[in-house]
Amino acid sequence: MTSVVARALLALRGLRTRLVVAFVLVAVVSALSTGALAFREARTGVLQQSQDAVIRQFRDSVDAVAPGIPTEPDQQAMDALVGQVARANQSQRWQVLATYGRRRASSGARDAFDRLSPELLASVRDQPSAVFQRVSAGGGPVLVVGLPVAYGNGRGGPPALSGLVMYLVVPQDTEQAYVKAMITAIKDAALWAVGLAVVLALFAARGVLRPVRALRRATRRMAEGHLDVRLAVNGSDELADLSRSFNDTAAALERSVTELRRLEAQARRFVADVSHELRTPLAAMSSVTDVLDEGAGRLDPETATAVGLISEETVRLARLVEDLMEVSRFDAGAAKLSLDEIDLAESVRRTLASRGWLDRVHTRLPAPGALRARVDPRRLDVVVANLVGNALRHGAPPVVVSLHATGGALAGARAVIEVRDAGPGIPPGALPHVFERFYKADTSRTRSESSGLGLAITAENVALHGGRISARNAAGGGAVLTVELPLHRHGAADGPGESA
Repeated sequence: MTSVVARALLALRGLRTRLVVAFVLVAVVSALSTGALAFREARTGVLQQSQDAVIRQFRDSVDAVAPGIPTEPDQQAMDALVGQVARANQSQRWQVLATYGRRRASSGARDAFDRLSPELLASVRDQPSAVFQRVSAGGGPVLVVGLPVAYGNGRGGPPALSGLVMYLVVPQDTEQAYVKAMITAIKDAALWAVGLAVVLALFAARGVLRPVRALRRATRRMAEGHLDVRLAVNGSDELADLSRSFNDTAAALERSVTELRRLEAQARRFVADVSHELRTPLAAMSSVTDVLDEGAGRLDPETATAVGLISEETVRLARLVEDLMEVSRFDAGAAKLSLDEIDLAESVRRTLASRGWLDRVHTRLPAPGALRARVDPRRLDVVVANLVGNALRHGAPPVVVSLHATGGALAGARAVIEVRDAGPGIPPGALPHVFERFYKADTSRTRSESSGLGLAITAENVALHGGRISARNAAGGGAVLTVELPLHRHGAADGPGESA
């Protein structure tokens, strides 16, 4: 479930999603902006046309009955006037009002006067032309028109106001329906525009992502070691330039790696050849130093010291050559396991005893026969000897070797060998490199009794068994080196014989 959610979140943050979202946002903004402008212009046009038509028709209706209006109309005349105008436009649901001084007349309910705002009343008193205002009443828009009745003076001068003012209250339901229809049309158009934008975005994303996917696949293949991978270059845009740059980089990397591999293989072959060629003269030198060591008591002190130094360095050189030969076998893939089921605790004790370390090392081992495993006895001896020897040389007493099993199921059970010392520990910067060949944490120590290959050979032997090795510093001080070896089932077939 967690992986599915993680993949979904990764897809939402992907380039395809971002392209689609960008297209949709542009389409939405464009559609809304265009729709808003079109709606504003259309709404203004519809309302303006309706308003002009209503005012013109109202003025014509009032002008048609104006000759019969008395100079000072009474209440009866005013009621007749508004009724006549309302009946003439009955199909349009007009409500006609009239005021003359304190007199009021209405073709419908008297509360229609409440829709006359103070601003409209003031405007009608101040100018002789028609005045209009749109208000909201009864849940819908209503157009209110005020028209003062004036009489001409017959001499071409401005007309004189009679004091009679006619008002028209007419609902604009039809215009409101037109506006709603426009909103629906604009909404539908916006939805179609967004849908089209999504389709176009998917096609555009497909075209953009095709070379990106090819680049991703090529990068993964290169990470897997296929340095001959190349991309097809189409077009001359930025993605084509990226593909060309990738091809140039891959070609340069392939040349560099090929050259490095050639040099590495040459160096390994050189080390193997030199190590092999040194074995014969070293054997002769060892025989000579053995003879000299036997007669060292009859030599003068200076000569005896020189003979001892030669013997010591010959032994050290022989050990270095053997280590180099072992490393060469690992590099050539010739190192094999010769598995045998043994008592791990007894093997550790035998390693310590054969090197005279029993009195210098504390052990925490299980009872004899309690922990058995199928391992290569010789390589396990090398692993334990190198770890303990490293702790004795570079750490401080007490050096503790412990052995125990971990893991519940038999298939996942592992034997854990831990070597701990009470020395200064390993510098933090050196921890990732302690198992590298010829690595020395103290660069000022150019010579030492060890060859600098012990821990590297140990790591190779552990890996050959399918195990793990690690190094850390204990909380209370000192280095801790841990080896984990899989505990194979009893009765498993022996591995192939070792090729030396």
